[in-house]
Amino acid sequence: MRLRNALAVLAGAIGLTAATLSISLAAVPPPQAGTLTKYDITGTYVSGISSGGYMANQLHVAYSSVFQGAGIFSAGAYDCAQNNVNTALLACMDTFQARKTPAQLEQLTRDRAATGTVDPPQNLSGDPVWLFHGTADDTVDAAVNNDLATYYRDFGSRVVYNNTTAAGHAWISPIGPNACGTTASPYVNKCSADVVREMLGQLFGSVNPAASTLTGKLVQFDQNTHAPGGSASSITMGREGFAYVPKACETGPCKLMVTLHGCQQTYGQIGNALMDKAYLNEYADTNGMIVLYPQATTSTANPRGCWDWWGYQSSSYALKSGPQMTAVMNMVKALSNGGPPPTTTTTTTPPSGCVTASNYAHTVAGRAYVTLGQTYALGSNQALGLWNIYTNSTLRQTAPNHWVKC
Repeated sequence: MRLRNALAVLAGAIGLTAATLSISLAAVPPPQAGTLTKYDITGTYVSGISSGGYMANQLHVAYSSVFQGAGIFSAGAYDCAQNNVNTALLACMDTFQARKTPAQLEQLTRDRAATGTVDPPQNLSGDPVWLFHGTADDTVDAAVNNDLATYYRDFGSRVVYNNTTAAGHAWISPIGPNACGTTASPYVNKCSADVVREMLGQLFGSVNPAASTLTGKLVQFDQNTHAPGGSASSITMGREGFAYVPKACETGPCKLMVTLHGCQQTYGQIGNALMDKAYLNEYADTNGMIVLYPQATTSTANPRGCWDWWGYQSSSYALKSGPQMTAVMNMVKALSNGGPPPTTTTTTTPPSGCVTASNYAHTVAGRAYVTLGQTYALGSNQALGLWNIYTNSTLRQTAPNHWVKC
């Protein structure tokens, strides 16, 4: 039954319990078209559920110089899936197959940091981390979530781990529409405790009570502007993304929280249910916090709208160069620095000589993959196949991001 459930949900759905909290509902405002503009950001954090939890961890690890803490509902340790969907399903959601140990994934992180594909893991030391796994969660095995706690603790993060709540696989919120122990759309569950406050308290140190009436705005922006190559759909992200901006953040300093939905929780699948019921905007208003809600989308390779944590879109999914990772970071930069990311019309002078294709600068850095003068988008299926063929070739750069065989 559990294996059948895992295969059905793939990289995550999400669930919740009835409770008696006295909570005032403050519906998210209707979205208004706009762009991501610069704010006075004093700290950047990330949170997520299930596939979004894996993505949150990937962002925190790869960009540990940017993110100062993470809140994660029901996910495993960094790159548990190892670019393999079977491993994702059978080892990183359920435990029918062996998976990499936390120690092995910690060494993988150090090795990648040594080559510059992720930031130094020393940055994780001292970072506040809040983790959650419900006792009624049969989608991601508790042992997998425990690995994530071990991974963070071994790197010196300050971990609080809530693993005693009788919750299903879901984002847990005091205004969630589902019962605590369920796992069903829209995967936002109501349990007896306000774990959103618990999470934010761990990340920020302390929090003011949530607002009963929202004063901010929900900005709907074009994710194409921030996607590598200008196409969100090509990296399995939706056209629209959202950001809740409290009124106080228009003129004063604020923190930034990047919040990543789980599978079957995209805007195209459940509308604004997560943004409306996650109970983040209510705390954003009273605690000086902008909430960024990036959006993945469905595709043939990703029918449930999951974030890429096993390599369905790119083998570099867990690296700084991962296409979805890059897009989210471009959004973070736009909110922190103002405006969309610069275009790729760089004027860098190409090197004159020929170098082997196995050279690190080709295999890891942000180069295009090539054959016979044709270039392909970094991370595309065409690129990866061609790269396997031309691993031992000798290449010459003729223009920025354009390589040909010598």
